[in-house]
Amino acid sequence: MLARIFERETLRDPALANVRLTVTEVRPSADMHHARVYVVPLGGGKMDEILAGLKRVKPFLRREMAAQLTMRYIPDLSFAADNSFDEAAHILTLLHKPEVARDLRDKGGDDAPEDTPDGSGSDGS
Repeated sequence: MLARIFERETLRDPALANVRLTVTEVRPSADMHHARVYVVPLGGGKMDEILAGLKRVKPFLRREMAAQLTMRYIPDLSFAADNSFDEAAHILTLLHKPEVARDLRDKGGDDAPEDTPDGSGSDGS
């Protein structure tokens, strides 16, 4: 729902001008009165300013949601930066370091099934 609103609407806030947002996750509370919305700006941007802008346009977003949903309560929205893409890129960078690749390769040999004394393998075949 929010992704469609971000795609379709021009949000009238200077921090959100010419910013394309992707909603990566929404975590509603059990009673549906609150929802944390995780966003990522496509093409980057100053996340602090974007989150402040989203907070300012929150009443508009809730009205748009109310017009399109049939719910007793429209959740109060809080916005947060989704850093999972940055964390994944950092992990990928670490995994491509030569010393980590070497350690992973060396560790892989330790986990291989060992043969039993009769040469049949550990699965008894």
